[in-house]
Amino acid sequence: MPRYFPKSLPLFGLATAAMLFGSAVLADSDDCAVPMADWQPREAVSQMAAEHGWTVRRIKIHDGCYKIYAQDTQGRPVEVKVNPSTLQILEIEIEDGPDHDDSDGKPLGGAEND
Repeated sequence: MPRYFPKSLPLFGLATAAMLFGSAVLADSDDCAVPMADWQPREAVSQMAAEHGWTVRRIKIHDGCYKIYAQDTQGRPVEVKVNPSTLQILEIEIEDGPDHDDSDGKPLGGAEND
């Protein structure tokens, strides 16, 4: 006797997996679950950035964290994710500009000391 296999069963399994894994991703997207009352002011974020030698272009709130858009001492764009309470740096992304070679990070046209 042939078994009945509903066509919707694989779709149901896929939808269930998406909900389970999708909710885990959503839970991790709020990196800085800090009450607003515990946040440092933007001026403190600007001061912290200046202490690192960054020239701040913009400070935004992203995923519950401060996100600093700035330039480093070499003029490269940097994006820094900061805990709003402790001002701990959670993530730094440094962009190589047109005057930097992506392969080794050295400025193009500079003297080689190898």
